[in-house]
Amino acid sequence: MKTLTYCLLSCFLLSGCLYTNVLQEKHKPKNIVLMIGDGMGPAHIKALRMFNDDPNTIAEEELIFDQFLVGSLNTNSVDQQENITDSAASATAYATGKKTINGAVSVNTNQQKLLTVLETAKQRGMSTGLVVTSQLTHATPAAFFAHQIDREKEKNIANQLFDNQYQGEPLVDILLGGGELFLQRKDRNIMKEFQLKGYQLVQDKKTLLASDSEQVLGVFAKKGLNKMWDRQASEPSLAEMTQTAIKQLSKNPNGFFLVVEGSQIDWAAHDNDIVGVISEMQDFERAIRVVSNFTDQNSNTLMILTADHETGGLSLGSYQSGKDNYYWDVDVIRTFSHTPAKITTDAQLSGDLVAEFHKATSLKLTTPEINLLNQADLQNWEESRRLVAKIISNRSYTGWSSYGHTGVDVPLYAKGPGSELLRGYWENTRIGEYIFQLLKE
Repeated sequence: MKTLTYCLLSCFLLSGCLYTNVLQEKHKPKNIVLMIGDGMGPAHIKALRMFNDDPNTIAEEELIFDQFLVGSLNTNSVDQQENITDSAASATAYATGKKTINGAVSVNTNQQKLLTVLETAKQRGMSTGLVVTSQLTHATPAAFFAHQIDREKEKNIANQLFDNQYQGEPLVDILLGGGELFLQRKDRNIMKEFQLKGYQLVQDKKTLLASDSEQVLGVFAKKGLNKMWDRQASEPSLAEMTQTAIKQLSKNPNGFFLVVEGSQIDWAAHDNDIVGVISEMQDFERAIRVVSNFTDQNSNTLMILTADHETGGLSLGSYQSGKDNYYWDVDVIRTFSHTPAKITTDAQLSGDLVAEFHKATSLKLTTPEINLLNQADLQNWEESRRLVAKIISNRSYTGWSSYGHTGVDVPLYAKGPGSELLRGYWENTRIGEYIFQLLKE
């Protein structure tokens, strides 16, 4: 019996050594890309797969990232009284490997700063990047460079974007997203400060795509960018921003760490807007394709892809379809060229929500739906937009359980060196812990 015990102990110790050696020698990537679909739960992914499906084929076509599925994550918050996470707490788990309370950005429950993986990558001589469709000061990107107990203090977070430096340089080399409202203010012009540090400031797609600078601040909107289906020609897509970031960051022989967020999947789901969800899921999937192609050409790059939480309690099929009618009408969504956000914005200018609805889709409103839209208070943009989204949900038999987040586990995908060590079911802190492991000298 003693002999068996010693053998088992020896095997355990040996396996630990082998694990460490494998991590150090075989699985250590030069570049790490963390991709976060904000609010993206399993139903959001299924909705995109069904939307993209070719009706002329029997099988449902795969999404680019289906082949990279390795596991799932528990997203619970540290606060048992509020055990469903928000983006700040979840992003902190990814950025630091530590849990915190909702609303806190890379500080612990005692408001002490938590070291982030981006800060560590910078200290290792790697280039760093953040690419988002929200403002750069939003909770998810902020968790990688800022330390703030209240995510809502975006002016403070904007200050930290420049002020939090390493060896006299800002922490992030490539910054692409929105947020001019917080970066260019009466009391401080942070965009100008970045320029004085040698960063190229870009504010349109043409200039971005022509850029050859290794330090870029791209600011394309006052707050968040327009959704993909509503985007103007001057606005870059998430894929174009990601492609530019990789092109510049990969010039560093020490490698790079990049965070790419599909920010507004969450925003659309908060409004129970299935058209907006599909718009932003498409935008995110195209960015995933860019990173996946880069990993194919650069086998030393690890891509980790997940969500911070699920938003909306999305279901494909609802009581609207009637008893025992198992059906989700994706064709309703396919008729739209714009999202409820643009429909509502245009209606505020024209004064006619019904007319703007019909401009965006071939779907014909019923008399009760027309009466409902005519009663909308167009001065209340949020409520008018949600009303448009509700009609689309009812017509497509899309169900929602919440205007907030839910506690659903989120899928985990990975591709590249070290991806197999992420197989399984984990706490969300596993992402930060693992990236720290990979960044060790």
